[in-house]
Amino acid sequence: MLPFLETERLLLRAYELKDARQAQVLAGDKDLAETTFLPHPYTLETAGNWISSHPKLIENREAFPFAVILKGEDQLIGTMTLRVDDLHNKGELAYWIGKDYWNNGYATEASKIVIDFGFKKQNLNRIWAPVMTKNKASGKVMQKVGLKYEGTLKQDILRWDEYEDVDVFGLLKEDYLETESSV
Repeated sequence: MLPFLETERLLLRAYELKDARQAQVLAGDKDLAETTFLPHPYTLETAGNWISSHPKLIENREAFPFAVILKGEDQLIGTMTLRVDDLHNKGELAYWIGKDYWNNGYATEASKIVIDFGFKKQNLNRIWAPVMTKNKASGKVMQKVGLKYEGTLKQDILRWDEYEDVDVFGLLKEDYLETESSV
């Protein structure tokens, strides 16, 4: 079962099928898809199938996909997912925030609590995140939450008939705990 995670302004919880419509609307924005790994167009069927896959992913500890909800408004604004690689005891942080909610610090706020969940509740040794190089805002979020730039994978993905570079950011548990204890 996916726990509830709470920040000052956000509630992170399991997705429910009733979230599919809003997820489709937010994730279906072409500007969002342009700098993320989301498929485009993002249909209601895609959203529903993705949400329906969550219980098995969570049960098998393969991924923890959180719906990012604006507190007090019960409004879905995005997704924060931690994909677990048990073999190497690491997690991949992946997220998107709907365009109408950009530049409010929500990605930073939600990332921090999911990173804490990954290290403290899932006992991961490393959390990393791939970010399209052209997505400067996500690169800044990664740095704000303590992930360090580790390198660029040149022409790593083919997106809309163009090869895109991907920056890799990462954080070790020992560095996270050290930084946390010095605050």
